[in-house]
Amino acid sequence: MTRRAGHADASSWGYLVTAPHKSGPARPAIPAPGAGEAAGDAGRGSERAPDSDDSGLLAALLDGMDTALCAFDADGTVTHWNREAERILGWTAAEAVGRQGLAGWAVRPADAAEVAARLDGAMAAPGRHVHEFALLTKDGGRVLVRTQLSAVPGTGDRPAGVYCAFSEVHTQIDLERSIALSEALFGDASWGVVLVDADLRPALANAHAARALRTGRTALLGRPLGELLEQGVEEVEGALQHVLAAGAPPAPTDLWVTLRDQGGAPPERRCWRSGFVRLASPLAEEPVPLGVAWLFLDVTAARLTEQDSARLRFRASQLHRAGRAVAECEDPMEAASLYLDFALAGFADHALIDLLPEAQATPDSPVRLIRATATPAGTPGPCPATGRGGLPVPYPDGHPALQAVERCGSVRAASDCTETWATARKWPEGTVHALATALRSRGRTLGAVTFLRGPSRRPFDRSDATYAEDIACRVAASIDLAGPTP
Repeated sequence: MTRRAGHADASSWGYLVTAPHKSGPARPAIPAPGAGEAAGDAGRGSERAPDSDDSGLLAALLDGMDTALCAFDADGTVTHWNREAERILGWTAAEAVGRQGLAGWAVRPADAAEVAARLDGAMAAPGRHVHEFALLTKDGGRVLVRTQLSAVPGTGDRPAGVYCAFSEVHTQIDLERSIALSEALFGDASWGVVLVDADLRPALANAHAARALRTGRTALLGRPLGELLEQGVEEVEGALQHVLAAGAPPAPTDLWVTLRDQGGAPPERRCWRSGFVRLASPLAEEPVPLGVAWLFLDVTAARLTEQDSARLRFRASQLHRAGRAVAECEDPMEAASLYLDFALAGFADHALIDLLPEAQATPDSPVRLIRATATPAGTPGPCPATGRGGLPVPYPDGHPALQAVERCGSVRAASDCTETWATARKWPEGTVHALATALRSRGRTLGAVTFLRGPSRRPFDRSDATYAEDIACRVAASIDLAGPTP
């Protein structure tokens, strides 16, 4: 900004560069603070670098700004006009600098008085003033801009001028929306949001994510994910590394994780519907990953419901197929074995049928059971009938099959982690979960059917017991057709 003599305060303004007038050479730059003293000290051997060097630096800084900038002196003459202003309005610095105000070329005559009043008001009042008004482009179009006006102090009480920084309103609104979105996401949003840095450590998290991870928002920052998750951490870190290397996946994905025991809470397996966004610096010439935004929502209840529904549909389909296959069997015991063959799919690894010597409404004590059908002891397979005769199976007291017969119901059992647990109960090696159910038909107990699972399967639950009881009713009806028990 240029100033007339008596209006300058070099110590407060420094160097300012002006573009050349339309009709003449460039206007002189204001000398830097101390320039006069430097000239006066030339006799003492001190010299100062030419002003043009600093002026060129300031010109480069002004032209490199992302915001449009123009400046006016105290008389309202345009003194500065950077490249961003030229890009928005189309007027070059050579065409703009030296004009008196904006009326008639950058502002419509109808709006000139209002814009001039705002410039004068900003020059007379301290602080920064924000306004919105329309400017004219070189080709006659109108652009709505948001401006920030601030006075440039001069000597005494009189200002040296005013500068005006402006940008298109839609650009400013986009920026404000981005900031507002970030603030909303990292507030109390309904989704969990975790900002993970390039080292796969949380750098920022919102309240929802902190609650899901059972920790505080600041307590989880900088900690490895392995300290927060007991299971599933490999899947999460693999997804984050993939996003850093190749970008976000095309659709959200389900990640099953188990939270570590924190604050006395038991480990809990959760399903998080997760989406990922790679963050890159907008200031770098080439995209440089700054981290990953991990957004997730707990969908455990919905996924468990879907799994239960799918399991029920599959089991109903198996029972339907078994019923059609059994209808073609002539031997009732073969039909009972066929029911177990269909029931084992997706349900258990082994199955056993043990029968009482005589069908009784209430079995006498002690209970003796005779093996009638069993799956192969080595690898899982079909259930061949072993015949109606034989010696009682030497089950120890308290065996789940004996308890099921005595109670006329279902009994579940789980391994105590000893190597002899399955062997002592006369079950195949490797059995860790068992479910025994009484075989009831026509008001009498015929025996018990036992389903066994290995270590790769989950324990039997109540829904499994219901399914086993349904199978036991069908098996018992087939066995009852075979005639008197041995």
